[in-house]
Amino acid sequence: MGNGTGIGRVRGLGSARHGAGHWLTHRYTSVSNLLLVLWLIFSLATLPGLDYESVRSWIANPLVAVPLMLMLISVFWHLRLGMQVMLEDYVHDKGLNFFAILILNFYTIAGAAAGIFAIAKIAFEGAAS
Repeated sequence: MGNGTGIGRVRGLGSARHGAGHWLTHRYTSVSNLLLVLWLIFSLATLPGLDYESVRSWIANPLVAVPLMLMLISVFWHLRLGMQVMLEDYVHDKGLNFFAILILNFYTIAGAAAGIFAIAKIAFEGAAS
């Protein structure tokens, strides 16, 4: 590397050429989260009742189920991006960092899939009845 010069100390520690895209994606998901969560709050506030059957029949509407699924995808993607940055910044052991990010990826995919499955199940039951 270098002989203690400024450039020699940082050579090889530069950009991996994906930081800007990661940062922008995190911002895009935060904006989509804001819009979709505001839609969710407004939609729930305008429901005539918040009992189980009212909410279940509301979710069965495709115009509600699709934005709910999109919200889940956006929330879990945003969570994954933020947690990945935290792990990369604070977990310095390469093996542990790899394992932690692997677990994070499995967790976020499983969480989003479980939520989408639950919404789809309610939506398809509503369409069948």
